[in-house]
This record gives sequence, C-alpha cells and structure tokens, in this order.
Amino acid sequence: MHILIAALHRPSKPTGVCRHAANLAQCLADTKEVTKVTLIVGAWQKHYFKTFFNSKKINLIEIDIENSALARNMWFLFGLPKLANRLLPDLVYMSFPFPFVRTLFSSPVISTIHDLYPYEKPEVFGYPNAIFNRLFLKQCITNSDGLVCVSKSTANSLKLYFPNLHLRKLVTVIYNYVSLEGLKSNSSIHLPISDRDSFLLSIAQHRSNKNINLAIQAFWLLIKNKYLKNTTKLVIVGNNGPETEKIQQLINRLSLQELVLLLDSIEDNELCWLYQNCEMFIAPSSQEGFCLPLAEAMHFSCKIVCSDIPIFREIGSFNCTYFDLQGDPVKNLSQAMINALEKPLSQTAKDLRFSKSDVAARYLKFYAAIARKSPLRVGILQRVQTSFDKISTDNQNQSTSKVKKFNQ
Repeated sequence: MHILIAALHRPSKPTGVCRHAANLAQCLADTKEVTKVTLIVGAWQKHYFKTFFNSKKINLIEIDIENSALARNMWFLFGLPKLANRLLPDLVYMSFPFPFVRTLFSSPVISTIHDLYPYEKPEVFGYPNAIFNRLFLKQCITNSDGLVCVSKSTANSLKLYFPNLHLRKLVTVIYNYVSLEGLKSNSSIHLPISDRDSFLLSIAQHRSNKNINLAIQAFWLLIKNKYLKNTTKLVIVGNNGPETEKIQQLINRLSLQELVLLLDSIEDNELCWLYQNCEMFIAPSSQEGFCLPLAEAMHFSCKIVCSDIPIFREIGSFNCTYFDLQGDPVKNLSQAMINALEKPLSQTAKDLRFSKSDVAARYLKFYAAIARKSPLRVGILQRVQTSFDKISTDNQNQSTSKVKKFNQ
C-alpha cells in the first residue's frame, strides 16, 4: 500500500504538525503492509525531515514554492492533486487542515484534526487570520473522506461544532505516538545548558493558550521564595509566535534573562536529553488538541505539573500533578510545582496508547474502513485488514505479557 502524506507547512523549524507528519510516516513505514510512504514538504522544511528518517520506504518530495499564504494555498488547491494523481497513492493523508477540492483527487483523502482552535480560541491566530483558518478548517472537514482526531477531547469539540458530521463521514480517534523511544540522548554543544545545571522544562510555541507567561511567573515566585536554588533555570522550547514579545518583556521585567532560556529549534536527541535531565516538566496550557510533549514527558517518567483541563486528564497519568487555572493561577501553579518537587520520582509502565504498534494498528483499521467506502481503491481493503488483524493480535499478546510481568 502506498500512502501520500502532505506536510507542507509555513514554519521553517519543527512544530507539532511537522513532528506529527514525520512520526506518522515512520510509523506507517515500519508496518509490512505499507510498501511506500511519500512525504510532501516545503523546500524550507527539508533539513528537519531529511535528518529524521532511516527507512528506505519513505520518499521525501520537496516543493520549491514561495513560502507565503497565497502560494501555499494555491498549491494545496491545484499542485497537490496534480502530484497525487501522477503518483497514484492508495490514500492521500492531510497532516493538518488546509483547503482542497475533493473532486480533483482520484484517491481517498483523510485529514488529521488536531484541534478546533479557529472556533474555540480564534485569538490564537489573530484577525483576520482566524476567519481564514475557520474557513479552511470547515472546507477540509467537509471534503475529507475520513477524519482522524488526535484525542477524544478534539473529537468532542468536532461533534459540538459539526453535530451532523458523524452521520455521513467516518471519524475516529488515534493518538499521536511517542517516537523518541530508543533514541540516544545528547546534550551536544548546541544547548546552552549542561548536566551540571538544574533546570525545569516546558515545550510550547509562543501562543496565548500555552500560558508560557504563567510558567515564568510561577518559576520566578519559587526562586524568590527560595523553593528553588537561585541558579535553577527554566528551559522553554518552542517556536516564536504572537506572544514572543510579551514573553521577552516579562523575562526582562523580572530580571530573569540569565535563568529563562528560550530555545526555538533543537534536535530530537537533544530533546531526549532535556526530558531525561530536567527536574520537572511543566504544561500550563489552557487548551490543547493533544500535547505530544506531555506524552513524551510521561514516557521519560518526568515529574509533571500540568493544568487541570480535559485533554490533560485524558492523556495524563495519576503521577501528574494538576493545578487549577481558576482563581490565582500563578499561586496554584507554584504550589503544584512545590508539591511535585517533593514527590518521589516513580517509574511507570510505558503507556501502550502512545506506542507505535498500537497507533499503526488503529491507522490500518481506519484505512480498511475508508477502503470499504471507496470503489476506486477497494483493492487495498483485504491487504489492510489482514495486516490490521495481525498487529491487533501482536498487541494483545504484548499487553498480556506486560501485565504478567507487572503482576510478578
């Protein structure tokens, strides 16, 4: 089976969408059933994707166009279907919502819905961008043959804003998988921090819903009240965004220039090192679609403090320390950080919901369902279903084995 994944996106540095597309490509390429994955990216994205893969099944195609909203959207509308019809994949997969005309594609089209921010939190995009993002999201949802939501919370939001959608379209929930397992960690010379430093970690793009300012204020309060050593650092990894100026102003106002480190692009092995060496991981968001960094922090058994919102309760574990965003959020977060620091570090079993095998099985099952409804590609049904049955059996055996070991 040949899968085409469209991942051409504005940022030149890795974002959550980039990591989702890269993880999905690797996840599918590692199954026997998928014989080829074609990944479409912008020429300005090639560095990240070229250093990510080790599979010969993945064919990376770089699109050299102007990196502007108009050029990208025109390519989505006309360039992508032309390329897809030339390559003739069994499925076309949109890694995030963008505008396309369904009738121009000869293959079934599936789209990932990460969140409903254009409806729920339009201020994230600003105006008039929010209006266009809402139009593009609605158009993508309407035209797709199937939709993959990255969490139950996202699926619930989708149902809220599109109540009749499930009656006429296939919709499923498939979590993102944690791809850092087995990757060798490395602090390298690029990180302005060493294993001699004590630091807290947060990973978030500079957007209002990420509440980075809240994390900085709580960090400052703990430094001020001597709950943290005055040499402890706060490392924030994430691309610049609408809140970057406010974040920098807050850092300057609190005189934290030497303690708060803003990193906007790191390698995956450096990211592993940060997870493995941080004293605590902080996720103070007011809204998320999934939050892959939280799942990754759980994978590395970090001490975790996160806001008490539905998506974090959905994907988080009992080891997470939750805090309330209502009332005095700075005080609530700082107290939660104190509580988490006092907790003993505990190792937990790996969460199979975010494992590569489980995610692959769910995608193959959904592809089989799409194939049943697509007369143009009915030939893939039997192959996909056979692979899904095998992976499901393997997962069940793996889960049984882990339970036995745990009970012993």
